[in-house]
Amino acid sequence: MKTLGLELYSKMYTARRSEQRIMEEYSKDEMKTPMHMSMGQEAIPAAVCQALHPDDQIYATYRSHAAFLSKTNDVERFFAELFGKETGTAQGKAGSMHIADHKKGHMCSSAIVASCVPVAVGASFAQKKQKSGRIACVFFGDGAVDEGSVWESLNVACAMRLPTLFVCEDNNLAVHTASYVRQGYKSLSAILRAFECNVFESASTDVEILYNTAKEAISSIKLNSRPSFLHFKCYRYLEHVGVNEDFNVGYRSKEEYEEWRKQDSLDMQRKRLLDEGLGDIVKNLETEINIRIDLSIGKARQAACPEIKSLYKGVYYEEN
Repeated sequence: MKTLGLELYSKMYTARRSEQRIMEEYSKDEMKTPMHMSMGQEAIPAAVCQALHPDDQIYATYRSHAAFLSKTNDVERFFAELFGKETGTAQGKAGSMHIADHKKGHMCSSAIVASCVPVAVGASFAQKKQKSGRIACVFFGDGAVDEGSVWESLNVACAMRLPTLFVCEDNNLAVHTASYVRQGYKSLSAILRAFECNVFESASTDVEILYNTAKEAISSIKLNSRPSFLHFKCYRYLEHVGVNEDFNVGYRSKEEYEEWRKQDSLDMQRKRLLDEGLGDIVKNLETEINIRIDLSIGKARQAACPEIKSLYKGVYYEEN
Protein backbone atom coordinates (compact mmCIF):
# COMPACT_ATOMS: atom_id res chain seq x y z
CA MET A 1 0.00 0.00 0.00
CA LYS A 2 1.36 3.42 -0.98
CA THR A 3 1.85 6.13 1.62
CA LEU A 4 0.22 9.52 1.06
CA GLY A 5 3.54 10.93 -0.11
CA LEU A 6 3.93 8.13 -2.67
CA GLU A 7 0.33 8.51 -3.85
CA LEU A 8 0.87 12.20 -4.50
CA TYR A 9 4.19 11.56 -6.24
CA SER A 10 2.63 8.82 -8.37
CA LYS A 11 -0.07 11.21 -9.60
CA MET A 12 2.40 13.96 -10.43
CA TYR A 13 4.93 11.63 -12.03
CA THR A 14 2.24 10.01 -14.19
CA ALA A 15 1.15 13.40 -15.48
CA ARG A 16 4.70 14.70 -16.00
CA ARG A 17 5.97 11.57 -17.75
CA SER A 18 2.85 11.31 -19.92
CA GLU A 19 3.40 14.85 -21.15
CA GLN A 20 7.09 14.26 -21.71
CA ARG A 21 6.13 11.36 -23.96
CA ILE A 22 3.60 13.56 -25.74
CA MET A 23 6.43 16.02 -26.41
CA GLU A 24 8.53 13.21 -27.86
CA GLU A 25 5.73 11.84 -30.05
CA TYR A 26 3.80 14.93 -31.12
CA SER A 27 5.99 15.87 -34.09
CA LYS A 28 5.06 12.55 -35.75
CA ASP A 29 1.62 14.09 -36.36
CA GLU A 30 -0.30 11.02 -35.26
CA MET A 31 -2.06 12.83 -32.43
CA LYS A 32 -4.55 15.03 -34.27
CA THR A 33 -5.44 17.27 -31.36
CA PRO A 34 -4.17 20.57 -29.94
CA MET A 35 -2.23 20.16 -26.70
CA HIS A 36 -2.56 22.43 -23.66
CA MET A 37 0.09 21.01 -21.39
CA SER A 38 -0.16 20.83 -17.58
CA MET A 39 3.60 20.73 -17.07
CA GLY A 40 4.61 22.75 -14.01
CA GLN A 41 1.08 22.78 -12.60
CA GLU A 42 0.70 19.08 -11.75
CA ALA A 43 0.79 19.52 -7.96
CA ILE A 44 -2.60 21.25 -7.80
CA PRO A 45 -4.80 18.59 -9.47
CA ALA A 46 -2.75 15.83 -7.83
CA ALA A 47 -3.30 17.31 -4.37
CA VAL A 48 -6.96 18.14 -4.88
CA CYS A 49 -7.89 14.81 -6.47
CA GLN A 50 -6.10 12.96 -3.68
CA ALA A 51 -8.05 14.98 -1.10
CA LEU A 52 -11.42 14.37 -2.76
CA HIS A 53 -13.49 11.26 -2.10
CA PRO A 54 -13.43 8.84 -5.07
CA ASP A 55 -17.16 9.46 -5.61
CA ASP A 56 -16.73 13.24 -5.84
CA GLN A 57 -16.86 14.81 -9.30
CA ILE A 58 -14.38 17.05 -11.09
CA TYR A 59 -14.87 19.48 -13.96
CA ALA A 60 -11.80 20.76 -15.80
CA THR A 61 -10.47 23.18 -18.38
CA TYR A 62 -8.81 22.41 -21.71
CA ARG A 63 -5.51 22.15 -19.72
CA SER A 64 -6.79 18.93 -18.21
CA HIS A 65 -4.14 16.23 -18.61
CA ALA A 66 -2.99 16.30 -14.98
CA ALA A 67 -6.56 16.55 -13.68
CA PHE A 68 -7.74 13.61 -15.79
CA LEU A 69 -4.80 11.37 -14.89
CA SER A 70 -4.94 12.34 -11.20
CA LYS A 71 -8.64 11.45 -11.03
CA THR A 72 -8.69 8.32 -13.20
CA ASN A 73 -5.11 6.99 -13.38
CA ASP A 74 -6.10 5.72 -16.84
CA VAL A 75 -3.12 6.28 -19.15
CA GLU A 76 -4.34 3.70 -21.67
CA ARG A 77 -7.61 5.40 -22.60
CA PHE A 78 -5.91 8.79 -22.21
CA PHE A 79 -3.42 8.10 -24.98
CA ALA A 80 -6.00 6.30 -27.11
CA GLU A 81 -8.08 9.49 -27.04
CA LEU A 82 -5.11 11.67 -27.95
CA PHE A 83 -4.38 9.39 -30.92
CA GLY A 84 -8.04 9.69 -31.97
CA LYS A 85 -8.80 5.98 -31.61
CA GLU A 86 -12.07 4.24 -30.81
CA THR A 87 -10.57 2.85 -27.59
CA GLY A 88 -10.27 6.40 -26.21
CA THR A 89 -12.47 7.99 -23.58
CA ALA A 90 -14.75 9.44 -26.29
CA GLN A 91 -13.87 7.09 -29.15
CA GLY A 92 -11.35 9.65 -30.39
CA LYS A 93 -13.87 12.49 -30.80
CA ALA A 94 -12.89 14.58 -27.76
CA GLY A 95 -9.13 14.81 -28.07
CA SER A 96 -7.09 16.58 -25.41
CA MET A 97 -9.35 19.55 -24.74
CA HIS A 98 -12.56 17.66 -23.96
CA ILE A 99 -11.20 14.53 -22.33
CA ALA A 100 -13.36 13.07 -19.54
CA ASP A 101 -14.57 9.85 -17.96
CA HIS A 102 -17.82 10.29 -16.06
CA LYS A 103 -17.70 6.74 -14.69
CA LYS A 104 -14.54 7.68 -12.80
CA GLY A 105 -15.78 11.09 -11.75
CA HIS A 106 -14.12 13.32 -14.36
CA MET A 107 -17.36 14.69 -15.74
CA CYS A 108 -16.13 17.02 -18.47
CA SER A 109 -13.38 19.27 -19.77
CA SER A 110 -14.14 22.28 -21.93
CA ALA A 111 -12.19 24.43 -24.38
CA ILE A 112 -14.40 27.45 -23.62
CA VAL A 113 -12.90 29.52 -20.80
CA ALA A 114 -14.93 29.29 -17.56
CA SER A 115 -17.68 27.23 -19.18
CA CYS A 116 -17.35 24.31 -16.74
CA VAL A 117 -17.87 26.54 -13.71
CA PRO A 118 -21.67 26.94 -13.98
CA VAL A 119 -21.96 23.28 -14.96
CA ALA A 120 -20.16 22.25 -11.77
CA VAL A 121 -22.39 24.51 -9.69
CA GLY A 122 -25.44 22.93 -11.31
CA ALA A 123 -24.05 19.50 -10.45
CA SER A 124 -23.46 20.54 -6.84
CA PHE A 125 -27.08 21.70 -6.68
CA ALA A 126 -28.13 18.23 -7.82
CA GLN A 127 -25.87 16.63 -5.20
CA LYS A 128 -27.43 18.75 -2.48
CA LYS A 129 -30.98 17.93 -3.58
CA GLN A 130 -30.13 14.23 -3.71
CA LYS A 131 -28.35 14.41 -0.33
CA SER A 132 -25.57 12.32 -1.87
CA GLY A 133 -22.75 13.81 0.20
CA ARG A 134 -20.74 14.32 -2.98
CA ILE A 135 -18.79 17.45 -3.87
CA ALA A 136 -18.52 18.99 -7.34
CA CYS A 137 -14.99 20.32 -7.84
CA VAL A 138 -14.19 22.66 -10.72
CA PHE A 139 -10.72 23.65 -11.94
CA PHE A 140 -10.10 26.89 -13.84
CA GLY A 141 -7.31 29.37 -14.49
CA ASP A 142 -6.97 32.98 -13.39
CA GLY A 143 -8.00 34.03 -16.90
CA ALA A 144 -11.42 32.51 -16.22
CA VAL A 145 -11.86 34.86 -13.26
CA ASP A 146 -12.23 37.67 -15.83
CA GLU A 147 -15.44 35.99 -17.03
CA GLY A 148 -18.78 36.98 -15.53
CA SER A 149 -19.95 33.38 -15.37
CA VAL A 150 -17.41 32.64 -12.62
CA TRP A 151 -18.82 35.36 -10.36
CA GLU A 152 -22.42 34.48 -11.19
CA SER A 153 -21.70 30.85 -10.39
CA LEU A 154 -19.87 31.69 -7.17
CA ASN A 155 -22.75 33.93 -6.11
CA VAL A 156 -25.31 31.16 -6.69
CA ALA A 157 -23.19 28.57 -4.90
CA CYS A 158 -22.81 30.89 -1.90
CA ALA A 159 -26.45 31.98 -1.83
CA MET A 160 -27.70 28.39 -2.05
CA ARG A 161 -24.91 26.97 0.16
CA LEU A 162 -23.91 24.37 -2.39
CA PRO A 163 -21.17 21.72 -1.98
CA THR A 164 -18.88 23.22 -4.62
CA LEU A 165 -15.10 23.30 -4.51
CA PHE A 166 -13.75 26.10 -6.73
CA VAL A 167 -10.07 25.61 -7.62
CA CYS A 168 -8.27 28.50 -9.30
CA GLU A 169 -4.95 27.40 -10.84
CA ASP A 170 -3.42 30.87 -10.97
CA ASN A 171 -0.43 30.88 -13.33
CA ASN A 172 -0.74 34.68 -13.75
CA LEU A 173 -1.54 34.34 -17.45
CA ALA A 174 -4.52 34.46 -19.75
CA VAL A 175 -2.74 33.08 -22.85
CA HIS A 176 0.03 35.73 -22.97
CA THR A 177 -1.48 38.49 -20.80
CA ALA A 178 -0.44 38.90 -17.18
CA SER A 179 -2.96 39.44 -14.39
CA TYR A 180 -1.90 43.02 -13.62
CA VAL A 181 -2.81 44.07 -17.18
CA ARG A 182 -6.27 42.45 -17.05
CA GLN A 183 -7.43 42.88 -13.49
CA GLY A 184 -8.32 46.14 -11.75
CA TYR A 185 -7.74 44.80 -8.24
CA LYS A 186 -4.77 43.64 -6.18
CA SER A 187 -6.10 40.65 -4.24
CA LEU A 188 -8.49 38.03 -5.54
CA SER A 189 -8.74 36.47 -2.08
CA ALA A 190 -9.82 39.79 -0.55
CA ILE A 191 -12.73 39.95 -2.98
CA LEU A 192 -13.65 36.31 -2.36
CA ARG A 193 -13.84 36.86 1.38
CA ALA A 194 -16.76 39.22 0.81
CA PHE A 195 -18.75 36.16 -0.28
CA GLU A 196 -20.29 33.52 1.97
CA CYS A 197 -17.64 30.93 1.18
CA ASN A 198 -14.54 29.42 2.73
CA VAL A 199 -11.40 30.91 1.14
CA PHE A 200 -7.97 29.25 1.14
CA GLU A 201 -4.85 30.35 -0.70
CA SER A 202 -1.27 29.19 -1.18
CA ALA A 203 1.73 30.10 -3.32
CA SER A 204 3.52 26.88 -2.37
CA THR A 205 4.66 24.27 -4.87
CA ASP A 206 4.83 21.65 -2.10
CA VAL A 207 2.18 19.10 -3.03
CA GLU A 208 1.72 18.00 0.58
CA ILE A 209 0.96 21.57 1.67
CA LEU A 210 -1.55 21.86 -1.16
CA TYR A 211 -3.08 18.51 -0.21
CA ASN A 212 -3.55 19.57 3.43
CA THR A 213 -5.07 22.87 2.30
CA ALA A 214 -7.46 21.03 -0.03
CA LYS A 215 -8.45 18.64 2.78
CA GLU A 216 -9.25 21.61 5.01
CA ALA A 217 -11.30 23.24 2.25
CA ILE A 218 -13.29 20.04 1.69
CA SER A 219 -13.88 19.59 5.42
CA SER A 220 -15.12 23.19 5.61
CA ILE A 221 -17.72 22.51 2.91
CA LYS A 222 -19.17 19.71 5.01
CA LEU A 223 -18.74 21.49 8.34
CA ASN A 224 -20.56 24.73 7.56
CA SER A 225 -22.55 23.76 4.44
CA ARG A 226 -21.13 26.36 2.09
CA PRO A 227 -18.71 26.29 -0.87
CA SER A 228 -14.94 26.55 -0.62
CA PHE A 229 -12.56 28.42 -2.92
CA LEU A 230 -8.93 27.36 -3.36
CA HIS A 231 -6.64 30.01 -4.85
CA PHE A 232 -3.34 28.33 -5.70
CA LYS A 233 -0.42 30.03 -7.45
CA CYS A 234 1.51 28.04 -10.06
CA TYR A 235 3.61 28.40 -13.22
CA ARG A 236 3.08 26.98 -16.70
CA TYR A 237 6.38 25.66 -18.08
CA LEU A 238 5.41 25.43 -21.77
CA GLU A 239 3.62 27.59 -24.30
CA HIS A 240 -0.12 28.25 -23.99
CA VAL A 241 -0.97 25.66 -26.63
CA GLY A 242 1.66 23.27 -27.92
CA VAL A 243 4.57 21.20 -26.68
CA ASN A 244 7.39 23.74 -26.86
CA GLU A 245 8.92 26.55 -24.83
CA ASP A 246 8.00 30.09 -25.89
CA PHE A 247 10.33 32.42 -23.99
CA ASN A 248 11.36 34.05 -27.27
CA VAL A 249 7.84 35.48 -27.71
CA GLY A 250 8.56 38.19 -25.14
CA TYR A 251 5.64 38.06 -22.70
CA ARG A 252 7.70 36.28 -20.00
CA SER A 253 11.37 35.62 -19.30
CA LYS A 254 13.43 32.47 -19.13
CA GLU A 255 14.77 33.75 -15.79
CA GLU A 256 11.25 33.67 -14.33
CA TYR A 257 10.88 30.06 -15.44
CA GLU A 258 14.24 29.12 -13.93
CA GLU A 259 13.21 30.55 -10.55
CA TRP A 260 10.01 28.47 -10.56
CA ARG A 261 11.91 25.41 -11.78
CA LYS A 262 14.10 25.56 -8.65
CA GLN A 263 10.99 24.77 -6.61
CA ASP A 264 9.52 22.19 -8.99
CA SER A 265 6.85 20.21 -7.14
CA LEU A 266 7.88 16.86 -8.62
CA ASP A 267 11.55 17.32 -7.72
CA MET A 268 10.59 18.51 -4.24
CA GLN A 269 8.40 15.49 -3.54
CA ARG A 270 10.93 13.06 -4.96
CA LYS A 271 13.65 14.47 -2.71
CA ARG A 272 11.35 14.17 0.30
CA LEU A 273 10.69 10.50 -0.44
CA LEU A 274 14.38 9.78 -0.99
CA ASP A 275 15.20 11.50 2.31
CA GLU A 276 12.66 9.18 3.95
CA GLY A 277 14.63 6.19 2.71
CA LEU A 278 12.16 5.23 0.00
CA GLY A 279 14.59 5.44 -2.93
CA ASP A 280 14.10 1.88 -4.19
CA ILE A 281 10.31 2.16 -3.95
CA VAL A 282 10.36 5.46 -5.86
CA LYS A 283 12.54 4.06 -8.64
CA ASN A 284 10.35 0.95 -8.97
CA LEU A 285 7.26 3.15 -9.08
CA GLU A 286 8.76 5.31 -11.83
CA THR A 287 9.74 2.25 -13.84
CA GLU A 288 6.23 0.81 -13.50
CA ILE A 289 4.64 4.08 -14.66
CA ASN A 290 7.08 4.43 -17.56
CA ILE A 291 6.23 0.92 -18.76
CA ARG A 292 2.48 1.58 -18.47
CA ILE A 293 2.80 4.75 -20.51
CA ASP A 294 4.94 3.14 -23.22
CA LEU A 295 2.54 0.21 -23.50
CA SER A 296 -0.42 2.60 -23.69
CA ILE A 297 1.17 4.54 -26.55
CA GLY A 298 1.88 1.28 -28.38
CA LYS A 299 -1.71 0.10 -27.92
CA ALA A 300 -3.04 3.48 -29.05
CA ARG A 301 -1.02 3.28 -32.26
CA GLN A 302 -2.39 -0.18 -33.02
CA ALA A 303 -6.02 0.56 -32.13
CA ALA A 304 -8.63 1.13 -34.81
CA CYS A 305 -9.87 4.55 -35.80
CA PRO A 306 -13.58 5.17 -35.17
CA GLU A 307 -16.01 4.41 -37.96
CA ILE A 308 -17.64 7.29 -39.84
CA LYS A 309 -21.05 6.44 -38.39
CA SER A 310 -19.74 7.19 -34.88
CA LEU A 311 -19.85 10.89 -35.80
CA TYR A 312 -23.61 10.71 -35.34
CA LYS A 313 -23.39 9.10 -31.91
CA GLY A 314 -23.50 11.31 -28.85
CA VAL A 315 -25.12 14.27 -30.62
CA TYR A 316 -28.36 13.74 -28.69
CA TYR A 317 -29.09 11.89 -25.48
CA GLU A 318 -29.64 8.18 -26.00
CA GLU A 319 -30.94 5.61 -23.56
CA ASN A 320 -28.40 2.86 -22.83
